[in-house]
Amino acid sequence: MAVSNTLVRIKEDLDSHVGRTVRLKANQGRKRILEAEGILEQTYPKVFVVRIDENPRSVKRISYSYADVLTSTVEVSIDDADNGVETRIGCTG
Repeated sequence: MAVSNTLVRIKEDLDSHVGRTVRLKANQGRKRILEAEGILEQTYPKVFVVRIDENPRSVKRISYSYADVLTSTVEVSIDDADNGVETRIGCTG
């Protein structure tokens, strides 16, 4: 029950930041870490999508589940330019 509530809270946090720039740090296995910056494009009931513009001719979309954020497989940070603070989604503290 507590895990379900936490997943809902993570989704709600991400819902409020759709369209904003986010930083991702994702563990892709075998000591590979993806660090990227992109736009939180859309949230769905089980996953969220981030658009990464690597170069002008290609757009990459990556989706992750809210459980990935809960287990820290993916770290999502939102840069609040107004306050100069970076907020990490799903971080309990």
